Amino acid sequence: MTTHPIMPARIRALLFDAYGTLFDVHSIVPSSGHGITGDLEELSQVWRQKQLEITWLRALMERYEDFWSVTEAALRCAVRQLSIDVTGPQINVLMQAYLAPTTFVDVSTALEAFNEIPLAILSNGSPRMLESAVRSNGLESNFTEIISVDRVKTYKPSPKVYALGPEVLRIPVGEILFVSSNSWDAAGAKAFGYQVCLCNRSGKEIDDWGFAPDFVVSRLHQIAKRIQNFAL
Repeated sequence: MTTHPIMPARIRALLFDAYGTLFDVHSIVPSSGHGITGDLEELSQVWRQKQLEITWLRALMERYEDFWSVTEAALRCAVRQLSIDVTGPQINVLMQAYLAPTTFVDVSTALEAFNEIPLAILSNGSPRMLESAVRSNGLESNFTEIISVDRVKTYKPSPKVYALGPEVLRIPVGEILFVSSNSWDAAGAKAFGYQVCLCNRSGKEIDDWGFAPDFVVSRLHQIAKRIQNFAL
């Protein structure tokens, strides 16, 4: 996969993915005090994978349920697949923890670097989940808009979702930088017409989805320097 060395146009806003980009979904299982025994790292990984799979299936089937329902369904699938015994209260503890995931350590520094450009979120999360996650991490003042797929009743990477960015921000899509740590999400945004930054914290080989990001960083705070000559 190749990336462009510079940004091709001015940037008037940044649009962030939430889960996996701002919020660490793998902080939830070990920190929620659920009392579950077993391979918790594997549980977290499978839970996340099932969550994504269900969103893709529901988008294709045009059978929308909000992200809260999808997340619980994914958790129940994960514990069944891993043969982990859980109680109803333990499921509830994990679900409640999803309302307050921790941010990655680079998030606050990155957001503080942009004090003259609008920042927004575009996420699969339900409005309640996103508002809670932002509030619990004290990020309310950082974002001008928190945009949920609930507005169009489908999931990424549907073009209907990516269309929400320029519609809500009232800025042409080519003048918005979309930021995600999920390579499939970055590809979807690029295919729609955004300028795209992929944050590859793991340093692993990036999947080639046919739509390469404009540039790649390993931490979000590196974005400001990369776009300083293009942000207006």
